[in-house]
Amino acid sequence: MQFICYPRCKTCQKAQKWLDEHGIEYTVRDIQTDNPTIEELKEWHAKSGLPLKRFWNTSGQRYRELSLSKKLPDVTEEEQFALLATDGMLVKRPILVSDDFVLIGFKEKEWEETLSQYFAN
Repeated sequence: MQFICYPRCKTCQKAQKWLDEHGIEYTVRDIQTDNPTIEELKEWHAKSGLPLKRFWNTSGQRYRELSLSKKLPDVTEEEQFALLATDGMLVKRPILVSDDFVLIGFKEKEWEETLSQYFAN
């Protein structure tokens, strides 16, 4: 599994601690220094089953600076993927990517339900 995070993000730190406590193996990828590509974002979006709007870090400073809450309704999905790929700080995090699923943001109950089969005994 790939754990995509911003190391200084408190939610990412909490999620990483949770993964460690449950003995789940993963590799870390810093979303700020290693932006997701358009292709990765499209793949993750499809695998997640979530609406594309869930991939936006709506509480982030960059999102507010660009006034994206006003602009996104008029932007095509293709343009949204391109914009998300320009700056990892625009992307909601953490993201946990496996061959079978993608989790966006840290909701402990959702992660527990999805990852229970991976828990170390």
